Amino acid sequence: MTFRVKRVYEAPSASDGRRVLVDRLWPRGLKKTDAALDEWLKDVAPSVPLRRWFGHDPERFTEFKRKYRAELRNNPALPKLRQLGRKHRVTLLYAAHDPEVNHAVVLRSVLQKGSP
Repeated sequence: MTFRVKRVYEAPSASDGRRVLVDRLWPRGLKKTDAALDEWLKDVAPSVPLRRWFGHDPERFTEFKRKYRAELRNNPALPKLRQLGRKHRVTLLYAAHDPEVNHAVVLRSVLQKGSP
């Protein structure tokens, strides 16, 4: 399985494969036509309470990863994403500013390991 992560604001490229937005909220200032999405799986994103608690605070990232992985254990959208990754290269798109402290990085890790 090949999963990559990329900010949704970056230009699409042929190497992206299937482009899947994994944010619960639509990215600010982005037109749907400019996103060049194949799919929007908002249900695989962290829950609203977890997202609000985290607030993209790097000091909370370790605890966020643990809590998000726990949420993913019972997430019905995760198998669909894994199946897609078996057939295609998948780029997980996110809107956060930090390329290393965001939920898409955690999600990619879970998908590549096979279990949360």
